[in-house]
Amino acid sequence: MRVGVDARHLAAHRGVARYSGALLDALAREFPDDCWALFVPGSAQHPAVEALRGHANVEVHRHRFASRPLFGAAAVARRPRLDRLIGDPLDLIWMPAPAPVAVSHSVPLVLTVQDLSFERRPRDFTAYERLWHLLARPRSLGRRAARVIVLAQSTGDEVGSAWRIPVERIRVVAPGVALRESISDQAPALQRPYLLAVGALEPRKAPDLLAQAYAQAREGGLNADLVFAGAGRLAPGLKGPGVHVLGQVSDDQVDALYRGALALVVPSLLEGYGLPLREALARGVPAVVSDLPSFGAELSPAVLRVPPGDVDALSAALLRIAGEDGLRDRLAGAARQTVEGLTWEAAARATRQVFAEVADGG
Repeated sequence: MRVGVDARHLAAHRGVARYSGALLDALAREFPDDCWALFVPGSAQHPAVEALRGHANVEVHRHRFASRPLFGAAAVARRPRLDRLIGDPLDLIWMPAPAPVAVSHSVPLVLTVQDLSFERRPRDFTAYERLWHLLARPRSLGRRAARVIVLAQSTGDEVGSAWRIPVERIRVVAPGVALRESISDQAPALQRPYLLAVGALEPRKAPDLLAQAYAQAREGGLNADLVFAGAGRLAPGLKGPGVHVLGQVSDDQVDALYRGALALVVPSLLEGYGLPLREALARGVPAVVSDLPSFGAELSPAVLRVPPGDVDALSAALLRIAGEDGLRDRLAGAARQTVEGLTWEAAARATRQVFAEVADGG
């Protein structure tokens, strides 16, 4: 099988980049007889792309134009077509996220949808991002796709209902959780115990709400700092005693941060899956989380849930998780078991099965 991949997202420091990079690595390892033909716009070198080049069955196809002009033209003029940029023969095209694109009607498409934040919370995005989402025509892409992959059943239910996609064309494939065997970069030196938040500092992730709840908890006697590992436009407003904003950190550094944290805090207002949460649990770290459908009941033994957007409830939960050793130990003791079986190898096998269905005309 030769699969064309829209690999533009590998250049970004976002969740879709981590998802697609890790899944492609596992697909290349698990299925050496398949060919994974990546298309990457522009001439800039990206570490994630170069890492995948190390697989003998990975091809990387480039274009001198960068992503915006190339795919902007494709969205408006329906040219150039992604399959033509990669070259024949292709059994299918895989897009790890909705984005502006043109694909020949004769080439089957598989689309992964991480979440519907661009529809449910459009004001969280900049004017340019909203225009890009408009050009992507996500609903049309979803309806045109032979299969739509989602990371959680709750997202699949939402996509099926909102986009009117038959349930038989939707597949749930949970991402894997990787445990690093060695740590080459240590986490920044932190003098006090800390609570950790990992991810983009954007409105739907509610880092500002967490900072408010933390300040309130600190006044109530919380004896721990708050560390944000991530970047985004809300970063400048995340200030105050005990607050540390680290910006983008390496995979090794975030691994060390997980392992040193009292707990992970995920105050999001909307999540399609929540990979950092599963990564923390796999390391035996408990969590305080918004009570969202994507954080399924199977995680309950290891997490403390709060209503989304409730500052007072979040503040109280921070005090509990940091101050009650027995509670934290109980949650931590169940953490690894809640994500048992979530490997990138398993995700690759399930994804490859979806590709095979499509390639066989199913």
